[in-house]
Amino acid sequence: MLLRSLRDGTPSGPRPPITPSGRFRRPLAALTLALTLVVTSALNAVPVGAQESSAQQLEQTLTWTADNDVTRYKTAPTTAVAGPTTLVFENSAATGNTSGMQHTLTFDTGDPRYNQDVNVNILADPFDANGGRWTVDVVLTPGTYRFFCAIPGHGSMTGLLVVTGGDEEEDTTAPTVSASLAGQQDNSGAYVGAATVTLTAEDAGSGVESVEYSLDGAPYTTYTAPLTVNEPGAHKVDYRATDVAGNTSAVRSVDFTVVAPPDPDTTAPTVTVAVSGERDADGAYVGAATVTLTASDADSGVARIEYSLDSQPFTTYTGPFAVNRPGQHSVSYRATDNAGNTSTAETVSFSVVMGGTDPDCPVLDTRTTVWFGTVNSGLPNRTVGTGCTINNLMASERNWLNHAEFMTHVRATTQHLMHLGVINRDERQLLVDSARESNVGKSDEQTGYRSLLSRSGASFKEWEHVGPGGFTRSSDGSITSKPVAGLGMLWYPVRSYGDFSLKLQWRDDAPGDGRANSGVFVRFPGVHQHPQESRPEWVAIKYGHEIQILDRTDGDQYKTGSVYGFDQVNLAGAGVTEKGTWNDYEIRVVGQHYSIFRNGVLINEYVNDPGAAFSPPRADDPGGAGRQNTHGYIGLQVHGANDIVSFRNVRVAPLTP
Repeated sequence: MLLRSLRDGTPSGPRPPITPSGRFRRPLAALTLALTLVVTSALNAVPVGAQESSAQQLEQTLTWTADNDVTRYKTAPTTAVAGPTTLVFENSAATGNTSGMQHTLTFDTGDPRYNQDVNVNILADPFDANGGRWTVDVVLTPGTYRFFCAIPGHGSMTGLLVVTGGDEEEDTTAPTVSASLAGQQDNSGAYVGAATVTLTAEDAGSGVESVEYSLDGAPYTTYTAPLTVNEPGAHKVDYRATDVAGNTSAVRSVDFTVVAPPDPDTTAPTVTVAVSGERDADGAYVGAATVTLTASDADSGVARIEYSLDSQPFTTYTGPFAVNRPGQHSVSYRATDNAGNTSTAETVSFSVVMGGTDPDCPVLDTRTTVWFGTVNSGLPNRTVGTGCTINNLMASERNWLNHAEFMTHVRATTQHLMHLGVINRDERQLLVDSARESNVGKSDEQTGYRSLLSRSGASFKEWEHVGPGGFTRSSDGSITSKPVAGLGMLWYPVRSYGDFSLKLQWRDDAPGDGRANSGVFVRFPGVHQHPQESRPEWVAIKYGHEIQILDRTDGDQYKTGSVYGFDQVNLAGAGVTEKGTWNDYEIRVVGQHYSIFRNGVLINEYVNDPGAAFSPPRADDPGGAGRQNTHGYIGLQVHGANDIVSFRNVRVAPLTP
């Protein structure tokens, strides 16, 4: 449970401790310096010196101390017994800290090699409210914990805590270890060009400490990643594993043969296109045109087909796709074989006119599976008629009056889809059950969203502004950009997100007849001490994606809903509302698939391709390749003195693909 966030190693003001139930406990003596303390499995989370402390420390107490050194803890335990435990972290003058240096005691919860059931993150310095000494009660389980100091520059301060099972017998059983081979094989079973050896070890006792291997009789070396052997001939890999208790398995072996690959394939695949759909007397496609791509390669085989719609970055082709926006369109296409040969891109052009398109589906929702809010049904998404997919018709992103209203819609829509033959009876039941589980139409808390910016003033203090400008907070919890020149960003440094749904509301408050230029940044790395960019606000611009906010009729080509620099939404597709109106914005990111909803309507979809180039070109921009992040932070842009924009009700929910 997070009480305080670190921002560049500098703590903000303190808060009352939080009990495991989530209720605040108000200490009588106000804390005046910082404490970062997170405990997932804690019995109590109480700083020493607080008025409401635990009645007594637990039977087992483990103590860490720190001084002026940033390369190691002065003292740290290495072993413990499973069960309730009091952890003590002291970084004070008494332990040798004469410089006022801050340190943390942090338990690693992101590495599967170590126990992840205790989430502790304590920040202490000699001048805080407790003089640098803090305690927390946790429950330790058998296995190994890794602890470290999370302050930048203190990365050498780390260690392991091995926890035994108390009265359990000593671990005397060696790990089990196995090998698997992968690669292209010929008819005799030999690997063509290369063989990849993957080693896997398990230990139910103290846990695996290391895996080692020897290739063709060479000295043993530590295994860290799959081993690729490409030298032609017969090979043998010996391997073994050792656990934390020091038990080493018997040596096992795997034998295989590698043969040289045949003459290289230098011929690119051939690729063809077919466009289908209802056409009018002028040859235009009515409602939508469906594009089908086919490729063949007689040598190494087709690796992938790619296409670009209307000069957007190339994306991988997975099956026929519909183009339903009225107007002139072009599709460029190419194919790459397994030898890396890519065909010359060819282009087909056609036009689409209004007709059979469902007016509620301005953009085809191409997500792979059918989603209901934060619940993934797992059912493959399918096209319905010429203008929609099942995801479009479910419309779970709309603002429903309540859950019952949404369920009535789902039952009626799935019944219709079953009659059309799009889904069968079992698939209909799966969709109805998933919709019921999703709680769409209920409160954010019931649908899995966590508030990042609410009516609480404390939530605003968790954000950090970088670069020019800033935001002021109103009594209703909304924030409004300041009329200051320059490009800046307010970001949420507390945690980064993987796959997520971000919801917020924004309002265009530009002065006079102007329209505000702003945006929402997602999936960018930490903005401080970035190796390639010293300006924190530009880390988000260059290494994340900006989802544009701009309803202006002229000026920048990227309008609301655009993925700035990569995927353009024009004004007609932006869902423009009256100035001064609060707009609901939802940004969903699963893998590298971005979906943008405005007021419950899908206005853009984008697949983050590593080959995409920023447009118009920017000399130092890393393009799509520099934005292939699987996790990242969230930020709100301030663009300039006249680009006044307001935000409120920011909340986020994790998504599971």
